[in-house]
Amino acid sequence: MRVALFVTCVNDAVYPATGIAMVRILERLGVAVDFPAAQSCCGQPQYNSGYRGQARRLARRTARAFDGYSHVVTPSGSCAAMVRAHYAGLGEPGLGPRVYELSEFLVDVLGVVDVGAVFPHRVTYHPSCHGLRLLGLGDRPRRLLAAVKGLELVELEGAEECCGFGGTFAVKNPEVSVAMGRDKVGAAVATGAEVLCGADNSCLMHLEGVRARTGGEGAAGLRTVHLAEILASTEEEPLR
Repeated sequence: MRVALFVTCVNDAVYPATGIAMVRILERLGVAVDFPAAQSCCGQPQYNSGYRGQARRLARRTARAFDGYSHVVTPSGSCAAMVRAHYAGLGEPGLGPRVYELSEFLVDVLGVVDVGAVFPHRVTYHPSCHGLRLLGLGDRPRRLLAAVKGLELVELEGAEECCGFGGTFAVKNPEVSVAMGRDKVGAAVATGAEVLCGADNSCLMHLEGVRARTGGEGAAGLRTVHLAEILASTEEEPLR
């Protein structure tokens, strides 16, 4: 099988290790991965801010970039949800059904839960809003984590509550956003986990900023890690 990697802006610009990790996982499972260089922003910030004309142009560009691929895989539930939920209304209905968030692709398309990962750490998982509510990812990420050798998965109190990022919400309502992030970080610290895992680096970026600046007692021992990076970790090539 050959798929296209939809890496997204945040990962390309700030978290390239997540895209690399995703390629490692897929190639380990026998999937060939292409990276269409014409891809750019999916248009979510513009769409959420009311700039529908700009969002429409970006949707058209994105659809062209992934033309010809039956499976487009992304390490971002947020961007996958943008394409699946809103591209039809922007005049690009063809791409949405072909876009899969990473955990969806692994569990539903490849039928894999154990990807051969090794990560001997105590981990708690935060399900981001778009993946949880728009994509309906359910327990797929947690099932993948539970199958990782050496990983201890602990429950996060209030896991389904928003972390406070919400894209433009964090810009327009910074005080509320930080307060919500502080609650989420506090809940993660209370689990005793070493790692707060998520499937959207945008949310993890927000939580890491809150943790570093206002996390409170115990937060120094917590780090944020994308799901793909944990799943890519092996005994031969462990995540540092």
